[in-house]
Amino acid sequence: MSFRKIVIIGGSDAGISAGLRVKELIRDTEVTMILADQYPNFSICGLPFYLSDEVSDWKTLAHRPVGEIENEGIRVVTQHHVRSIVPDQKHIVAADSADHIRTFSYDRLVISTGARSLVPDFPGKDLPGVFFLRWMTDGFAFHEYLTTRRPASIVIIGAGYIGMEMADAMTRRGLDVSVVEFAPAVLTTFDQGLGGIVRTELENHGVRVFTGFSVKQIESSGGKLSVCSDTDAITADMVLVATGSRPETRLAQSAGIAVGVKGAICVNQRMETNITDIYAAGDCAETYHRLLDKNTYLPLGTTAHKQGRIAGENAAGGNRKYTGTLGTQSVKIFNLVAVRTGLKNDEALKEGFSPLSVDMDTWDHKFYYPHAEKLHIRITGDKKTSKLLGMQIIGSYGTEVSKRIDTVAAAIHHGITVEALNDLDLSYTPPLSSPWDPVQMSAQAWIRTSRVSHAD
Repeated sequence: MSFRKIVIIGGSDAGISAGLRVKELIRDTEVTMILADQYPNFSICGLPFYLSDEVSDWKTLAHRPVGEIENEGIRVVTQHHVRSIVPDQKHIVAADSADHIRTFSYDRLVISTGARSLVPDFPGKDLPGVFFLRWMTDGFAFHEYLTTRRPASIVIIGAGYIGMEMADAMTRRGLDVSVVEFAPAVLTTFDQGLGGIVRTELENHGVRVFTGFSVKQIESSGGKLSVCSDTDAITADMVLVATGSRPETRLAQSAGIAVGVKGAICVNQRMETNITDIYAAGDCAETYHRLLDKNTYLPLGTTAHKQGRIAGENAAGGNRKYTGTLGTQSVKIFNLVAVRTGLKNDEALKEGFSPLSVDMDTWDHKFYYPHAEKLHIRITGDKKTSKLLGMQIIGSYGTEVSKRIDTVAAAIHHGITVEALNDLDLSYTPPLSSPWDPVQMSAQAWIRTSRVSHAD
Protein backbone atom coordinates (compact mmCIF):
# COMPACT_ATOMS: atom_id res chain seq x y z
CA MET A 1 0.00 0.00 0.00
CA SER A 2 1.33 3.47 -0.85
CA PHE A 3 1.12 6.37 1.59
CA ARG A 4 1.59 9.45 -0.54
CA LYS A 5 0.92 12.17 2.01
CA ILE A 6 2.67 12.18 5.39
CA VAL A 7 2.33 15.01 7.89
CA ILE A 8 4.72 15.46 10.81
CA ILE A 9 3.84 17.64 13.80
CA GLY A 10 7.08 18.97 15.26
CA GLY A 11 10.46 19.58 13.68
CA SER A 12 13.01 18.71 16.32
CA ASP A 13 15.05 15.47 16.50
CA ALA A 14 12.27 12.91 16.06
CA GLY A 15 10.33 14.87 13.46
CA ILE A 16 13.33 15.55 11.27
CA SER A 17 14.52 11.94 11.49
CA ALA A 18 11.05 10.73 10.49
CA GLY A 19 10.82 13.06 7.51
CA LEU A 20 14.31 12.28 6.22
CA ARG A 21 13.70 8.54 6.50
CA VAL A 22 10.48 8.78 4.51
CA LYS A 23 12.33 10.64 1.77
CA GLU A 24 15.15 8.10 1.76
CA LEU A 25 12.69 5.27 1.15
CA ILE A 26 10.06 6.83 -1.14
CA ARG A 27 11.33 10.00 -2.74
CA ASP A 28 8.03 11.12 -4.25
CA THR A 29 6.07 10.95 -0.98
CA GLU A 30 4.68 14.34 0.01
CA VAL A 31 6.08 15.17 3.46
CA THR A 32 4.87 18.24 5.35
CA MET A 33 6.45 19.22 8.65
CA ILE A 34 4.58 21.70 10.85
CA LEU A 35 6.40 23.64 13.58
CA ALA A 36 5.10 25.90 16.31
CA ASP A 37 8.30 27.99 16.07
CA GLN A 38 10.74 28.71 13.25
CA TYR A 39 13.70 26.61 14.39
CA PRO A 40 13.58 23.15 12.82
CA ASN A 41 16.29 20.65 13.71
CA PHE A 42 18.07 22.88 16.23
CA SER A 43 20.20 21.30 18.95
CA ILE A 44 18.40 22.24 22.14
CA CYS A 45 21.13 20.29 23.96
CA GLY A 46 23.55 22.95 22.72
CA LEU A 47 21.82 25.89 24.43
CA PRO A 48 24.03 25.84 27.58
CA PHE A 49 27.12 26.15 25.38
CA TYR A 50 25.61 29.07 23.47
CA LEU A 51 24.71 30.77 26.74
CA SER A 52 28.22 30.18 28.09
CA ASP A 53 29.68 31.90 24.99
CA GLU A 54 31.57 28.72 24.07
CA VAL A 55 29.37 28.71 20.94
CA SER A 56 29.30 32.26 19.62
CA ASP A 57 26.69 31.94 16.85
CA TRP A 58 23.32 30.41 17.73
CA LYS A 59 22.72 29.58 14.08
CA THR A 60 25.40 26.89 14.26
CA LEU A 61 23.14 24.95 16.64
CA ALA A 62 21.08 23.94 13.62
CA HIS A 63 21.87 20.36 12.62
CA ARG A 64 20.58 21.36 9.18
CA PRO A 65 19.42 24.77 7.94
CA VAL A 66 15.88 25.07 6.60
CA GLY A 67 17.13 25.20 3.01
CA GLU A 68 18.90 21.87 3.39
CA ILE A 69 15.77 20.26 4.82
CA GLU A 70 13.66 21.63 2.00
CA ASN A 71 16.22 20.41 -0.55
CA GLU A 72 15.40 16.91 0.69
CA GLY A 73 11.85 17.50 -0.50
CA ILE A 74 10.31 18.17 2.91
CA ARG A 75 7.83 21.02 3.05
CA VAL A 76 8.51 23.04 6.21
CA VAL A 77 5.62 25.08 7.63
CA THR A 78 6.82 27.26 10.52
CA GLN A 79 5.02 29.26 13.21
CA HIS A 80 1.82 27.23 13.04
CA HIS A 81 0.19 25.82 16.16
CA VAL A 82 -1.76 22.63 15.52
CA ARG A 83 -5.10 23.04 17.24
CA SER A 84 -6.67 19.69 16.55
CA ILE A 85 -6.19 16.28 14.96
CA VAL A 86 -9.28 14.81 13.29
CA PRO A 87 -8.44 11.09 12.84
CA ASP A 88 -11.72 10.00 11.20
CA GLN A 89 -11.26 12.63 8.47
CA LYS A 90 -7.46 12.32 8.41
CA HIS A 91 -6.60 15.94 8.68
CA ILE A 92 -5.21 18.41 11.20
CA VAL A 93 -6.22 22.01 11.85
CA ALA A 94 -3.51 24.61 12.46
CA ALA A 95 -3.34 28.38 12.93
CA ASP A 96 -0.56 30.83 12.19
CA SER A 97 0.47 33.80 14.34
CA ALA A 98 -2.31 35.92 12.77
CA ASP A 99 -4.85 33.23 13.69
CA HIS A 100 -5.43 32.23 10.07
CA ILE A 101 -6.75 28.66 10.01
CA ARG A 102 -5.27 26.05 7.70
CA THR A 103 -6.17 22.39 7.21
CA PHE A 104 -3.61 19.74 6.29
CA SER A 105 -4.77 16.30 5.17
CA TYR A 106 -2.67 13.17 5.64
CA ASP A 107 -2.49 9.49 4.82
CA ARG A 108 -0.29 8.95 7.84
CA LEU A 109 0.61 11.26 10.70
CA VAL A 110 3.70 11.40 12.93
CA ILE A 111 3.41 13.27 16.23
CA SER A 112 6.72 14.58 17.57
CA THR A 113 5.63 17.40 19.85
CA GLY A 114 8.46 16.84 22.34
CA ALA A 115 8.25 17.84 25.97
CA ARG A 116 7.66 21.01 27.93
CA SER A 117 9.37 22.33 31.04
CA LEU A 118 8.02 21.02 34.31
CA VAL A 119 6.67 24.11 36.04
CA PRO A 120 6.71 23.73 39.83
CA ASP A 121 3.69 24.89 41.75
CA PHE A 122 5.22 27.65 43.87
CA PRO A 123 4.61 31.42 43.89
CA GLY A 124 6.99 33.66 42.00
CA LYS A 125 7.79 31.39 39.07
CA ASP A 126 6.40 34.02 36.67
CA LEU A 127 8.40 36.94 38.01
CA PRO A 128 10.67 38.91 35.64
CA GLY A 129 14.15 37.41 35.77
CA VAL A 130 12.89 33.85 36.31
CA PHE A 131 13.60 31.60 33.32
CA PHE A 132 13.00 28.10 32.02
CA LEU A 133 15.16 26.54 29.30
CA ARG A 134 13.53 24.18 26.85
CA TRP A 135 13.27 25.75 23.39
CA MET A 136 15.29 28.16 21.27
CA THR A 137 13.02 31.06 22.25
CA ASP A 138 13.80 30.32 25.92
CA GLY A 139 17.49 30.48 25.09
CA PHE A 140 17.13 33.81 23.27
CA ALA A 141 15.23 35.37 26.18
CA PHE A 142 17.86 34.13 28.62
CA HIS A 143 20.69 35.41 26.42
CA GLU A 144 19.09 38.83 26.05
CA TYR A 145 18.76 39.14 29.82
CA LEU A 146 22.44 38.24 30.24
CA THR A 147 23.60 40.79 27.68
CA THR A 148 21.28 43.70 28.48
CA ARG A 149 20.89 43.40 32.25
CA ARG A 150 24.37 42.02 32.96
CA PRO A 151 23.40 40.06 36.09
CA ALA A 152 26.16 39.22 38.55
CA SER A 153 24.52 36.19 40.14
CA ILE A 154 22.06 33.39 39.48
CA VAL A 155 20.24 30.69 41.44
CA ILE A 156 19.63 27.46 39.55
CA ILE A 157 16.76 25.36 40.87
CA GLY A 158 17.46 21.73 40.05
CA ALA A 159 20.71 19.75 39.89
CA GLY A 160 19.96 17.49 36.95
CA TYR A 161 21.70 17.57 33.60
CA ILE A 162 20.53 21.04 32.54
CA GLY A 163 21.15 22.45 36.00
CA MET A 164 24.70 21.09 36.03
CA GLU A 165 25.52 22.28 32.52
CA MET A 166 24.11 25.71 33.26
CA ALA A 167 26.08 25.96 36.53
CA ASP A 168 29.19 25.42 34.40
CA ALA A 169 27.96 27.82 31.70
CA MET A 170 27.11 30.69 34.03
CA THR A 171 30.36 30.31 35.95
CA ARG A 172 32.17 30.68 32.63
CA ARG A 173 30.15 33.86 32.05
CA GLY A 174 31.49 35.22 35.34
CA LEU A 175 28.29 34.96 37.38
CA ASP A 176 28.17 33.89 41.00
CA VAL A 177 26.25 30.61 40.87
CA SER A 178 24.15 28.86 43.49
CA VAL A 179 22.42 25.52 42.88
CA VAL A 180 19.50 24.33 45.01
CA GLU A 181 18.25 20.74 44.86
CA PHE A 182 15.47 19.01 46.78
CA ALA A 183 17.27 15.63 46.75
CA PRO A 184 20.19 14.88 49.08
CA ALA A 185 22.72 14.91 46.21
CA VAL A 186 23.30 16.49 42.83
CA LEU A 187 22.89 14.60 39.58
CA THR A 188 20.37 12.12 40.99
CA THR A 189 20.40 9.89 37.90
CA PHE A 190 23.73 8.69 39.34
CA ASP A 191 24.33 6.98 42.66
CA GLN A 192 24.84 9.38 45.53
CA GLY A 193 28.53 8.62 46.00
CA LEU A 194 29.28 9.52 42.40
CA GLY A 195 27.09 12.60 42.72
CA GLY A 196 29.37 13.60 45.60
CA ILE A 197 32.33 13.70 43.19
CA VAL A 198 30.36 16.06 40.96
CA ARG A 199 29.45 18.25 43.93
CA THR A 200 33.12 18.60 44.82
CA GLU A 201 33.88 19.64 41.24
CA LEU A 202 31.15 22.29 41.39
CA GLU A 203 32.39 23.67 44.70
CA ASN A 204 36.00 23.69 43.48
CA HIS A 205 34.82 26.09 40.76
CA GLY A 206 33.03 28.38 43.20
CA VAL A 207 29.48 27.06 42.81
CA ARG A 208 27.49 27.04 46.04
CA VAL A 209 25.43 23.87 46.35
CA PHE A 210 22.40 23.48 48.62
CA THR A 211 20.89 19.99 48.75
CA GLY A 212 17.78 18.99 50.67
CA PHE A 213 16.42 22.43 49.76
CA SER A 214 12.66 22.56 49.25
CA VAL A 215 11.69 25.68 47.32
CA LYS A 216 8.52 27.25 48.64
CA GLN A 217 8.48 30.49 46.68
CA ILE A 218 10.48 33.06 44.75
CA GLU A 219 10.27 36.63 46.02
CA SER A 220 11.27 39.92 44.38
CA SER A 221 12.61 42.86 46.33
CA GLY A 222 14.86 45.77 45.41
CA GLY A 223 15.65 44.37 41.98
CA LYS A 224 16.78 41.06 43.44
CA LEU A 225 15.15 37.62 43.46
CA SER A 226 15.16 35.35 46.50
CA VAL A 227 14.61 31.61 46.29
CA CYS A 228 13.07 30.66 49.60
CA SER A 229 12.59 27.49 51.60
CA ASP A 230 10.90 27.38 55.00
CA THR A 231 14.15 28.35 56.72
CA ASP A 232 16.53 29.83 54.13
CA ALA A 233 16.60 32.33 51.28
CA ILE A 234 19.21 32.58 48.54
CA THR A 235 19.29 35.89 46.70
CA ALA A 236 20.53 36.59 43.18
CA ASP A 237 19.91 38.71 40.09
CA MET A 238 18.20 35.96 38.10
CA VAL A 239 16.79 32.46 38.53
CA LEU A 240 16.75 29.42 36.26
CA VAL A 241 14.15 26.75 36.99
CA ALA A 242 15.54 23.43 35.72
CA THR A 243 13.34 20.88 37.45
CA GLY A 244 12.78 18.54 34.52
CA SER A 245 10.22 18.14 31.78
CA ARG A 246 7.00 16.35 30.98
CA PRO A 247 5.78 14.99 27.63
CA GLU A 248 3.78 17.44 25.53
CA THR A 249 0.71 15.33 24.81
CA ARG A 250 -2.24 17.68 25.22
CA LEU A 251 -2.89 17.77 21.48
CA ALA A 252 -2.65 13.99 21.18
CA GLN A 253 -4.97 13.39 24.11
CA SER A 254 -7.57 15.74 22.66
CA ALA A 255 -7.68 13.46 19.59
CA GLY A 256 -8.29 10.34 21.67
CA ILE A 257 -4.71 9.08 21.55
CA ALA A 258 -3.85 7.01 24.62
CA VAL A 259 -1.12 8.04 27.06
CA GLY A 260 0.73 5.89 29.57
CA VAL A 261 3.98 6.17 31.54
CA LYS A 262 4.32 9.70 32.98
CA GLY A 263 1.63 10.87 30.56
CA ALA A 264 3.66 10.01 27.46
CA ILE A 265 1.92 8.74 24.32
CA CYS A 266 1.48 4.96 24.33
CA VAL A 267 3.32 3.38 21.41
CA ASN A 268 4.38 -0.11 20.40
CA GLN A 269 7.82 -0.91 19.03
CA ARG A 270 6.69 0.18 15.58
CA MET A 271 5.95 3.60 17.13
CA GLU A 272 2.23 3.16 16.40
CA THR A 273 -0.35 4.78 18.66
CA ASN A 274 -3.78 3.32 19.44
CA ILE A 275 -5.22 5.16 16.41
CA THR A 276 -4.62 3.69 12.98
CA ASP A 277 -2.12 5.57 10.79
CA ILE A 278 -0.92 7.81 13.62
CA TYR A 279 2.62 7.38 14.97
CA ALA A 280 4.49 9.15 17.76
CA ALA A 281 8.19 9.53 18.51
CA GLY A 282 10.61 11.47 20.68
CA ASP A 283 10.10 13.16 24.03
CA CYS A 284 6.31 13.04 23.73
CA ALA A 285 6.26 9.22 23.51
CA GLU A 286 6.99 6.23 25.68
CA THR A 287 10.27 4.39 25.20
CA TYR A 288 10.77 0.64 25.01
CA HIS A 289 13.49 -0.35 27.51
CA ARG A 290 15.60 -3.21 26.25
CA LEU A 291 16.67 -4.57 29.64
CA LEU A 292 13.25 -4.28 31.26
CA ASP A 293 11.28 -5.49 28.22
CA LYS A 294 8.60 -2.88 28.80
CA ASN A 295 7.83 0.74 28.05
CA THR A 296 9.19 3.52 30.21
CA TYR A 297 9.86 7.23 29.70
CA LEU A 298 13.40 8.37 28.93
CA PRO A 299 13.46 11.67 27.02
CA LEU A 300 16.86 11.79 25.29
CA GLY A 301 17.98 13.28 22.00
CA THR A 302 19.57 10.02 20.88
CA THR A 303 16.35 8.15 21.58
CA ALA A 304 14.29 10.74 19.71
CA HIS A 305 16.45 10.41 16.59
CA LYS A 306 16.14 6.62 16.60
CA GLN A 307 12.41 6.57 17.31
CA GLY A 308 11.78 9.17 14.61
CA ARG A 309 13.63 7.09 12.05
CA ILE A 310 11.52 4.04 12.93
CA ALA A 311 8.28 6.05 12.82
CA GLY A 312 9.19 7.52 9.44
CA GLU A 313 10.08 4.16 7.95
CA ASN A 314 6.85 2.57 9.12
CA ALA A 315 4.74 5.56 8.11
CA ALA A 316 6.20 5.04 4.63
CA GLY A 317 4.97 1.44 4.63
CA GLY A 318 7.86 -0.34 6.34
CA ASN A 319 7.84 -2.82 9.19
CA ARG A 320 10.72 -2.02 11.50
CA LYS A 321 10.76 -2.23 15.29
CA TYR A 322 12.49 0.06 17.74
CA THR A 323 14.85 -2.29 19.57
CA GLY A 324 14.99 -0.31 22.77
CA THR A 325 16.91 2.11 24.93
CA LEU A 326 19.20 1.63 27.91
CA GLY A 327 19.16 5.27 28.98
CA THR A 328 22.77 5.83 27.96
CA GLN A 329 23.70 9.39 28.94
CA SER A 330 26.68 11.68 29.32
CA VAL A 331 27.19 15.15 30.75
CA LYS A 332 30.23 17.44 30.98
CA ILE A 333 30.55 19.53 34.15
CA PHE A 334 33.63 21.75 34.23
CA ASN A 335 36.58 19.32 33.95
CA LEU A 336 34.53 16.20 34.68
CA VAL A 337 32.41 13.96 32.48
CA ALA A 338 29.76 11.72 34.05
CA VAL A 339 28.29 8.86 32.01
CA ARG A 340 25.92 5.97 32.64
CA THR A 341 24.02 3.19 30.90
CA GLY A 342 21.60 0.50 31.97
CA LEU A 343 20.39 0.19 35.56
CA LYS A 344 21.74 1.44 38.86
CA ASN A 345 21.60 -0.89 41.85
CA ASP A 346 18.37 0.54 43.28
CA GLU A 347 16.71 0.54 39.86
CA ALA A 348 17.69 -3.07 39.24
CA LEU A 349 16.44 -4.14 42.66
CA LYS A 350 13.11 -2.42 42.05
CA GLU A 351 12.73 -4.34 38.77
CA GLY A 352 13.24 -7.74 40.38
CA PHE A 353 16.93 -8.36 39.65
CA SER A 354 19.47 -9.48 42.27
CA PRO A 355 21.98 -6.69 41.72
CA LEU A 356 25.53 -6.40 42.90
CA SER A 357 27.37 -3.13 42.32
CA VAL A 358 31.14 -2.85 42.65
CA ASP A 359 33.25 0.30 42.73
CA MET A 360 36.77 0.69 41.51
CA ASP A 361 39.20 3.48 40.67
CA THR A 362 41.76 3.01 37.94
CA TRP A 363 43.84 5.01 35.47
CA ASP A 364 42.46 5.93 32.07
CA HIS A 365 45.74 4.85 30.43
CA LYS A 366 49.09 3.41 31.45
CA PHE A 367 50.37 5.38 34.40
CA TYR A 368 53.91 5.67 33.06
CA TYR A 369 52.65 7.71 30.10
CA PRO A 370 52.17 11.37 31.11
CA HIS A 371 48.86 12.87 32.22
CA ALA A 372 47.13 9.67 33.34
CA GLU A 373 43.84 10.45 35.09
CA LYS A 374 41.73 8.49 37.56
CA LEU A 375 38.41 7.00 36.50
CA HIS A 376 35.70 6.23 39.05
CA ILE A 377 33.68 3.24 37.87
CA ARG A 378 30.63 1.51 39.32
CA ILE A 379 29.57 -1.68 37.56
CA THR A 380 26.26 -3.45 38.24
CA GLY A 381 25.48 -7.06 37.42
CA ASP A 382 22.94 -9.68 38.44
CA LYS A 383 24.25 -12.05 41.14
CA LYS A 384 22.08 -14.95 40.00
CA THR A 385 22.77 -14.84 36.27
CA SER A 386 25.96 -12.71 36.05
CA LYS A 387 24.12 -10.63 33.44
CA LEU A 388 25.61 -7.19 32.89
CA LEU A 389 23.02 -4.62 34.01
CA GLY A 390 24.70 -1.24 34.03
CA MET A 391 27.70 1.01 34.58
CA GLN A 392 28.45 4.53 35.76
CA ILE A 393 31.77 6.29 35.15
CA ILE A 394 33.13 9.67 36.16
CA GLY A 395 36.43 10.92 34.79
CA SER A 396 38.22 14.00 33.57
CA TYR A 397 37.31 15.54 30.24
CA GLY A 398 39.52 13.84 27.67
CA THR A 399 39.59 10.41 29.30
CA GLU A 400 37.13 9.05 26.73
CA VAL A 401 34.56 7.99 29.32
CA SER A 402 31.68 8.66 26.92
CA LYS A 403 33.11 6.21 24.40
CA ARG A 404 33.86 3.68 27.13
CA ILE A 405 30.24 3.76 28.28
CA ASP A 406 29.20 3.21 24.66
CA THR A 407 31.15 -0.05 24.72
CA VAL A 408 29.19 -1.12 27.78
CA ALA A 409 25.90 0.01 26.23
CA ALA A 410 26.60 -2.13 23.16
CA ALA A 411 27.44 -5.08 25.40
CA ILE A 412 24.23 -4.75 27.43
CA HIS A 413 22.23 -4.31 24.23
CA HIS A 414 23.34 -7.79 23.20
CA GLY A 415 22.66 -9.30 26.62
CA ILE A 416 26.16 -10.39 27.59
CA THR A 417 27.38 -11.37 31.04
CA VAL A 418 29.85 -9.39 33.11
CA GLU A 419 32.51 -12.03 32.38
CA ALA A 420 31.95 -11.65 28.65
CA LEU A 421 33.13 -8.03 28.82
CA ASN A 422 36.62 -9.52 29.07
CA ASP A 423 36.16 -11.24 25.70
CA LEU A 424 35.71 -7.98 23.80
CA ASP A 425 38.61 -7.07 21.53
CA LEU A 426 39.22 -3.51 22.70
CA SER A 427 42.06 -1.33 21.48
CA TYR A 428 45.23 -0.61 23.44
CA THR A 429 48.12 1.79 23.25
CA PRO A 430 49.81 3.19 26.41
CA PRO A 431 48.73 6.83 25.86
CA LEU A 432 45.07 5.83 25.58
CA SER A 433 44.35 2.69 27.60
CA SER A 434 45.80 -0.47 29.12
CA PRO A 435 45.92 -4.05 27.84
CA TRP A 436 42.76 -4.53 29.89
CA ASP A 437 40.54 -1.51 29.29
CA PRO A 438 39.16 0.08 32.48
CA VAL A 439 35.67 -1.29 31.77
CA GLN A 440 37.20 -4.78 31.64
CA MET A 441 39.11 -4.16 34.86
CA SER A 442 35.82 -3.25 36.51
CA ALA A 443 34.30 -6.49 35.21
CA GLN A 444 37.13 -8.45 36.80
CA ALA A 445 36.62 -6.61 40.10
CA TRP A 446 32.91 -7.49 39.94
CA ILE A 447 33.70 -11.16 39.32
CA ARG A 448 36.09 -11.31 42.30
CA THR A 449 33.53 -9.65 44.56
CA SER A 450 30.76 -11.90 43.31
CA ARG A 451 32.76 -15.02 44.15
CA VAL A 452 33.38 -13.78 47.68
CA SER A 453 29.68 -12.97 47.99
CA HIS A 454 28.69 -16.47 46.86
CA ALA A 455 31.23 -18.01 49.23
CA ASP A 456 29.66 -16.17 52.14
